[in-house]
Amino acid sequence: MSRIDPINNPKESELGSLFTNAEKWMGFLPNDGLIMAHKPDILSSFFQLAKAVYAEGKVSGGLKRMIGHLSSKVSGCQYCSAHTAYGANEQGVEKEKLENLWEYKTSPLFSEAEKAALNIAVTGSMVPNQTTDEDFTELKKHYDSEAIVEIVGVISMFGFLNRWNATLDTQIEDAPETFYKSLNKK
Repeated sequence: MSRIDPINNPKESELGSLFTNAEKWMGFLPNDGLIMAHKPDILSSFFQLAKAVYAEGKVSGGLKRMIGHLSSKVSGCQYCSAHTAYGANEQGVEKEKLENLWEYKTSPLFSEAEKAALNIAVTGSMVPNQTTDEDFTELKKHYDSEAIVEIVGVISMFGFLNRWNATLDTQIEDAPETFYKSLNKK
């Protein structure tokens, strides 16, 4: 159980349209948003950030979720780890690839461009930050400035979400939890 109860009747609240859109986008009502709704300006602002970070761009939705997944795993946030694994699969990332995500540096399942982005996800999520100039040199071989901003945007958004959900011990919803538990169950 989350440390703060989610709001009741979210679709009847002043933020009803946000929850309707979130449910369409994610396939379920996110408990972290239901908790954020206690302070509507935080939820509204976060929803705008999430839309901007996940908007179509130069980096695929699947890779963005894999970046978020590694960032969340490094930060120790089970809630976000479950959400991003589920979301990556919903974006077309094969389960085998998700099961081997920690082996991204050596696995043939990942392209050189993905490896560079996933490395930034790991090093950029550590505290203190472990990203080096060499990491960025490699990243710039595969991505322009706009794409790099998208990548760092994902890492930064999950910096907030990881702290939020780990601190509040947000309860994971059934769909992402079931998928997450199925990983590495060979």
